[in-house]
Amino acid sequence: MNKEVDVLIVGSGFGGLGLGAKLKQNNHPSFVIIERANDVGGAWRDNTYPGVECDVPSHLYSFSWKMNPNWSKTFAPGDEILNYMRDCAKDENLLENIDFNTEMLTSTWNSKDKLWHIETTQGLYIARYLVTAAGHLADEHLPNIEGLKDFKGDCFHSARWNNDADLTNKRVAIVGSGASAIQIVPEISKIAKEVVVFQRSAAYVVPRPDSIYTEQQKRLFKRMPSEMNKLRQDIFWAGEYNFIQRRNVPKFVNEAKKTALDHLESQVEDPDIREKLTPDYEIGCKRLLISNHYFPTFNQPHVCLEASALHKVEGNTLFGKSGVRYEDIDTIILATGFEATQPPFAKRVFNDQGHSLDAQWDKGMQAYDAITVHNFPNLFVINGPNTGLGHNSVVYIIEAQVDYIMEALEHIKIENKTVFEAKKSSEEQFVTRLQQMSEGTVWLAGGCKSWYVDQRSGNLTLVWPDFAYSFRDNNGTFHREGYDLS
Repeated sequence: MNKEVDVLIVGSGFGGLGLGAKLKQNNHPSFVIIERANDVGGAWRDNTYPGVECDVPSHLYSFSWKMNPNWSKTFAPGDEILNYMRDCAKDENLLENIDFNTEMLTSTWNSKDKLWHIETTQGLYIARYLVTAAGHLADEHLPNIEGLKDFKGDCFHSARWNNDADLTNKRVAIVGSGASAIQIVPEISKIAKEVVVFQRSAAYVVPRPDSIYTEQQKRLFKRMPSEMNKLRQDIFWAGEYNFIQRRNVPKFVNEAKKTALDHLESQVEDPDIREKLTPDYEIGCKRLLISNHYFPTFNQPHVCLEASALHKVEGNTLFGKSGVRYEDIDTIILATGFEATQPPFAKRVFNDQGHSLDAQWDKGMQAYDAITVHNFPNLFVINGPNTGLGHNSVVYIIEAQVDYIMEALEHIKIENKTVFEAKKSSEEQFVTRLQQMSEGTVWLAGGCKSWYVDQRSGNLTLVWPDFAYSFRDNNGTFHREGYDLS
């Protein structure tokens, strides 16, 4: 039996829950969230590796309408964030609107009935408005490495942690040195017999200013939410200060680089290892990492840094691109990131001409106001093109996008219309302005290869190239003039 709704949301991470909660609070009569897994939480449900924590302080990495006085520490562990999201779904009565174990297979705009037809693993849904809220971290990136498929031991991605794999006294190889790897390596080194880290490029790592919240502080937050809000504001503006460095302003670049390199100098004893851990590009070009435990791991004799990418695998022997071989490896952990610049969901969304969103984005993702796409009527994309941040909380961005959608739906209702579509000229002008804003930033001029930049076009397609507050100023309000309504 077909299921008909007004709004269909794909995904129950922060984006899906954020929009669902607002629709619920506004008594929207008809919406559903479809979720391919059996629980809410998105990336925080999927990433269960040892040591998983957020890199943004939790009093900011949470909804403004549901502040939490009980965060255990500055940077909450993954399971604590997941429980927070579960509470959001429960407290907002969203569970009755979520269809779990329901994966979007294809979504096609039908110009005859002016509705989206969404084929899922649980049957057909028909909706007037389609909202993708898959986010940037929904689908893991698996590298194409010679011989990897024939590896004889356990091999899994960090986002699909194999809890049946016992790493105690094993020889473990970790591929990658990004945000997940720097959390995994210190934890695995505690139990493994030997750890080899394949580092394609070194990362800048700065101190992690983490601290435990006392019970007294939690009681204060509970009794005086204004104190939580003040802390939230302080964290937000401290993050905004860091954006100046991304603009490639020498004073701030040098300040940030000194902090990172001093951190490395103070934590790694061997000068040869320090040299290998020193990046050869500008700070901020890639994601700036925070950790107090990653660098010291390499002072241990059983932890080895291979300063090159994993080149090939023969049986249980791994070869770095440098030619160095590592024998008798028991387990490979792929901390190799996500399909962020070419999101897999885009291959499943089609307009009435049968063209996929992925095909339209063949030179990179783009969207008007970072949320709607010409040729794809009645489609919103939450946490899609140019919505990532390298310096602040993405939940702040998501809330701005939710407000945009709520305003759009209200406008369409008031005008007694049923279909909206971003004008081609509006989208092109928006993207041109983004490219102008991106020029000279550390992401494009920093001399690195990163997931922020689409390698097909060389354009910055993943992150918003300005302060976070300017995202809300520019994209938190529905711009009626940019659309055709019918």
